[in-house]
Amino acid sequence: MDLLLFMVELSLTREEAYRMVEEKIGVNNLLKHILAVEAGMRRLAEYFKEDVEFWGMTGLLHDLDYNVTKDDEPRHTYVTEEWLQKYQLPQEMLYAIHAHPGHVPCKSKLDWALYSVDPTTGFLVACALMHPDKKLASLEGDFLLRRFKEKRFAAGATRENMAACSHLELELEPFLLLVRDGMLNIADKLGL
Repeated sequence: MDLLLFMVELSLTREEAYRMVEEKIGVNNLLKHILAVEAGMRRLAEYFKEDVEFWGMTGLLHDLDYNVTKDDEPRHTYVTEEWLQKYQLPQEMLYAIHAHPGHVPCKSKLDWALYSVDPTTGFLVACALMHPDKKLASLEGDFLLRRFKEKRFAAGATRENMAACSHLELELEPFLLLVRDGMLNIADKLGL
């Protein structure tokens, strides 16, 4: 299919979205997580020949309201939708954002990607930090799969969500490596 068929003209630029994220989230580890998810989503979009900007923007905005909803999980992502109403973003983007914490069931490739990438970035950071050189670039598939099987390692990275990459018709190892490769593009910002 022609990639241009998937291109969506967004009324919110990446720069505007990033400023909004910085304003709502601050400059901290949560911002690093959000940037890692954006990078992972961009890499998956490249792999699947989807709209890289659209998928990246979905990742960038996925936790926009976290600071105000962290103690009120049912409202998480719905405050984001309220904040973004004036931009008239595509419903597919907002649906994927609602699907990532499980508020609505995943239906599309975009939904499953965000659902799977979100915990994977934290898992990959934990893997990098336990590696002797503390670099994402050193993480290989067999190392990642061994850590994945250790349920107590990076326990907050929900294995079920990560394994949902199967809905993308990707095995776990290539999925982990694709997300790692995306994160490598911003390794300097992540300090890894």
